[in-house]
Amino acid sequence: MIITLNGRIDSQNAAAAEARMLEKLTADGEPVVLDAEHLEYISSAGLRVLLRIRKTHPDMRIINVSSEVYEILDMTGFTEILTVEKAYRVVSIEGCEEIGHGSNGSLYRIDSDNVVKVYRNADALGDIQNEREMAKLALILGIPTAISYDVVKVGNSYGSVFELLNARSFAKILSTQPEKFDWCVKEFSEMLLKIHGTEAPEGKLTDMKQTALSWARFLQDTLPEESEKKLLALIEAVPRDNHLIHGDYHTKNLELQNDEVLLIDMDTLAMGYPIFELGSMYNAFVGFSEVDHEIIKRFQGYDFETAKRFWHETLASYLGTTSETKIREVENKARIIGYTRLIRRGIRRGEIKTEQGRTENALWTRELIELLETVDTLTFSREELTIEASAENLAEVQSFLEEQLAKIQFPPRSRMQIGLAAEEIFINIASYAYAPEKGKATVRIAVDPDGVTITFIDRGVPYDPLKKQDPDVTLSADERAIGGLGVFLTKKLMDDVHYEYRNGQNILTLVKRA
Repeated sequence: MIITLNGRIDSQNAAAAEARMLEKLTADGEPVVLDAEHLEYISSAGLRVLLRIRKTHPDMRIINVSSEVYEILDMTGFTEILTVEKAYRVVSIEGCEEIGHGSNGSLYRIDSDNVVKVYRNADALGDIQNEREMAKLALILGIPTAISYDVVKVGNSYGSVFELLNARSFAKILSTQPEKFDWCVKEFSEMLLKIHGTEAPEGKLTDMKQTALSWARFLQDTLPEESEKKLLALIEAVPRDNHLIHGDYHTKNLELQNDEVLLIDMDTLAMGYPIFELGSMYNAFVGFSEVDHEIIKRFQGYDFETAKRFWHETLASYLGTTSETKIREVENKARIIGYTRLIRRGIRRGEIKTEQGRTENALWTRELIELLETVDTLTFSREELTIEASAENLAEVQSFLEEQLAKIQFPPRSRMQIGLAAEEIFINIASYAYAPEKGKATVRIAVDPDGVTITFIDRGVPYDPLKKQDPDVTLSADERAIGGLGVFLTKKLMDDVHYEYRNGQNILTLVKRA
């Protein structure tokens, strides 16, 4: 029941106003909305009327309240005992530039100083309040963001107004200033690392792992049974992580304002393991546009090749490596999450009823099934490389280790010694661990105040190279046996070397002190 309030309700007309309202109310407890858009004045007599109706209709709420009337309701405690919604300033976005685009709304510049985020949901007041709370939380945690200072009515929905003076999105910079590509990659990846390095207060944010599990369960009748089980098992095995995730991280949601980089569109803020963020990022730059390359042009303003390159370079910068094997490993894990979300989205929105939708769905489903056959975990580490144990990959292993050691400014002489030891161990694995078959080796590096620890892991034939007797280096050339120097050199160059066989894995650990 919607009842319109007009003019004044005071001691002179309160009884008549109450009588007219009671005529319209048919039953106690019926939900009632009082539209106060044209209410100019209310006295204590009018407040008594509201209170009597509230007692018989506890779900009563008042909407479109002017600031003057709201002040009276607030002063007398009525805003605490019933829902009171202020009237909102009306803003038009006709002819305004769209400068941002997110999952729940679009961002428009309404003048030189201000932008408005318009929500797609017509009943968006709850969403707006949530986003304002998320933005405040992020700002408190040290993430630079803009906080809305006003809520307005835009058409049939609502919007949040932000002051973003001279702000330009990274999408705009990439499309108009291609010479700033590398700068954008650096700033974009640094902000991502900052987000993922920030802990969220317990109980404040959605856990993205649970959201991803709901995506996977939705595909129960879409994927082959084995693929569906593997997908659920992979997501279930991802550890709980209480670090921040933006949830919709792309180049239209990062703004440059007066040389300060700001993150916007905070309504998707969550917590969880970073692979869930990377999956959504893959979709934004590549996944959505794999069939129709024009989608990225319409969405971000630059072409598909630029988007793919930006994604690749951002991932490399985020991981701190130029290793294509490492980048591809993490990308494939991100694609699993990304495709899971895309397939679900296409089905739920009915997009598979169109020819393009069916083509996209078939591609994403095929890719997801193939990827699930090659991936054993969705977790990753910036300090770890898994690669085929082949002599041809030695250069990539050494390059990976050199990159990690350079970051911590490890002494050049020690870096050379580690490179030599790594060559001996990796070639040994490549030559003997899986022969005559092929298999993978993992190289992991960990840093502590005393130095570095490098671990080589393979699932080949159990073998402890440290049990082999050291060669007698005092013998003459004629007396020496060929070979046997690799492990000997490793033991001499490292400060500690130890081996164990655990859970079906050969684990050889090298320690080099600074």
